[in-house]
Amino acid sequence: MPDLASFDYAIVRVVPRVERAEFVNAGVILFCRTQGLLEARIALDPKRLRAIAPGIDLEEVEGHLRLIPCICRGGTQAGPIGLLSPSERFHWLTAPRSTVIQTSPVHSGLCTDTIATLERLLQQAVT
Repeated sequence: MPDLASFDYAIVRVVPRVERAEFVNAGVILFCRTQGLLEARIALDPKRLRAIAPGIDLEEVEGHLRLIPCICRGGTQAGPIGLLSPSERFHWLTAPRSTVIQTSPVHSGLCTDTIATLERLLQQAVT
């Protein structure tokens, strides 16, 4: 039987008007402590977002979303947050917020291939 790895993940959401609580799923963040893996995939559907927020600044939103994988990779290019451990970066990314970019509650699972699982979650929840 293959080795199972436990992981945590959250869905990245774009919430154009927080008071309405409408959102479009835009990506997935996955953290596997035992593998030291913190990865994100972003796949925003601009048409879906414009359907609930016709006047949204799409370039600004996409710019913020591009920061998420950068923070996951860590390092100085991700600013002070990039210098934190993968666990600390995951918890920072998934902390509850009242902003346009939010995440779902954190969920847990088991898998044999974390990258394949990340891609599957992206397909199921976003695309």
